[in-house]
Amino acid sequence: MSQFTLQSGSLYCEDVSLADIAAKHGTPTYVYSAASIDAAFREYQTALYGRPHLICYAVKANSNLAILNRLARLGAGFDVVSGGELERVIRAGGDAGKVVFSGVGKTRSELALALDRGIRCFNIESESELRQLADIAGELGKTAPVSIRINPDVDAGTHPYISTGLRENKFGVDASTARRLYMMARDSDALNPMGLDCHIGSQILDINPFLESVDFLTAVINDLSKEGIKLSHLDVGGGLGVSYETPAPKIDDYIAALLDRLSTMDLELILEPGRSIVAMAGALLTKVEYLKPTSQRHFAIVDAAMNDLLRPALYGAWQEICPVKPRSGEVLEWDVVGPVCETADFLGKARPLSLSEGDLLSIMGAGAYGYSMTSNYNSRPRAAEVLVEGATTHLISERESVDALWQRESIPPEGSL
Repeated sequence: MSQFTLQSGSLYCEDVSLADIAAKHGTPTYVYSAASIDAAFREYQTALYGRPHLICYAVKANSNLAILNRLARLGAGFDVVSGGELERVIRAGGDAGKVVFSGVGKTRSELALALDRGIRCFNIESESELRQLADIAGELGKTAPVSIRINPDVDAGTHPYISTGLRENKFGVDASTARRLYMMARDSDALNPMGLDCHIGSQILDINPFLESVDFLTAVINDLSKEGIKLSHLDVGGGLGVSYETPAPKIDDYIAALLDRLSTMDLELILEPGRSIVAMAGALLTKVEYLKPTSQRHFAIVDAAMNDLLRPALYGAWQEICPVKPRSGEVLEWDVVGPVCETADFLGKARPLSLSEGDLLSIMGAGAYGYSMTSNYNSRPRAAEVLVEGATTHLISERESVDALWQRESIPPEGSL
């Protein structure tokens, strides 16, 4: 159930008017529903009840400390892809012992940091990475827990930029390479092969590619068992899509299908959901600055831009755009665009809306890959973030100041040219 509802002719998040949030904090502002985040995470927990599991929230989806802290208190583990994300998790109160570290380009310093922090497992993506980790662990006198990421060559049917399970993608290794890496890990005093990992993409709207990859992984696990390599967990990754425009599978149905496929295996199940926990919990508030009808298009120029929400420009992604206070009047098809000097700077195209200058709009489904992908392009300060709990609001990230844009910069003294 969505926590964004129309009440008395105005859009609310839980029990708070979005118009009131905009009046207090300005625009653009990200707004998140705590109840929605809690409900999505608990849906995973409930569906997995009775099965040994760890739900590792994908930090890249939304890395605000308040959201990470909330999930940590609900019992979440975390999937990180950088040393910075690992430090965020720890700063937010997360347990490093519940962290899995993914990503193809972990640096030597990041591997050492994660070993020092005592993370749950490294998801290894190449032979070079495995050798690097073994070298570092040996120097530190530690044993590194590892899982090899398999690339099953499964087409998840998603956007090519967020597909990660095909042979041509940079992620993971094939089954024969994985087998050899497990032998290396087994024979190394510095490595402990614990699990098998897979992640086939993001925003996947069909359960079948997940099941196809699980069948592939099961066969690999059985082959490794014959070699005397006994694993303790299976990490099936994340990637479950949400209903931006097209209906998506329910979390319950997805988990039920996975558990049915894995009914004969007693390994702990690790999942790395991100988008399916936070996407529909968030909205981006923006104000219509100007209406610009032309002979070709009708443009609604708003104060949010591609630097605030990159998904439409990057992927051609569709997100619902709703008036905060719906009005009667002539409905036209508007291209909702920002002030950034790029033709790609749009948030939605050909949207049927009745608009006036000064109206507030809410871009829905913005809780994942919204703020986490923001930038300062065109020297634009980043938006504020607000978390709503019932009738209470928390400012969890202040609007960036203009002065903050150049705090790390310096001008050489005169005469240096």
